[in-house]
Amino acid sequence: MQDRPSEPTDHKLRQFAGYTMKRAFLALRADVTATLAPFELRTATFSALGIIIENPDLTQSQLAQALGVERSGIVVLVDELENRDLISRNKVKGDRRSYALRVTLAGRRLWQKAEAAMQRHEDRICSGLSAAEREALNDMLRRVETAAAALGEGGGGGKANAYD
Repeated sequence: MQDRPSEPTDHKLRQFAGYTMKRAFLALRADVTATLAPFELRTATFSALGIIIENPDLTQSQLAQALGVERSGIVVLVDELENRDLISRNKVKGDRRSYALRVTLAGRRLWQKAEAAMQRHEDRICSGLSAAEREALNDMLRRVETAAAALGEGGGGGKANAYD
């Protein structure tokens, strides 16, 4: 009878980048949640707020597209941000059904604090990497994302959700 290792290993799975990325995501998620909690933000609301700040007057449909979520799911997210007075929803000239989303002063102030906290989070999780390695990591992850999205367009995968 063979001796079993004290802890199970996953070497066979670690050969797959997708598995390793998912494990990294799971390890990061708890710290992201804790980092955003003092601001009463979730990853979804933080992401949406960042997209709205970067793209003033975008529509809810455009926000859903940017986050990679269904349009119907964005309404709850926008309602949450609007109810907290972090964004405003304004009528779009010439389109009675669309609303332009814009950050409020309170939203911009909260974003600045949350962004600084997330920068500290990034510094913690990337503390073992040099600045060049961090840049290379982000570049490689973007390239993997682009390749995976292209597979999704060809029927090989589903729509990515930017904050799940």
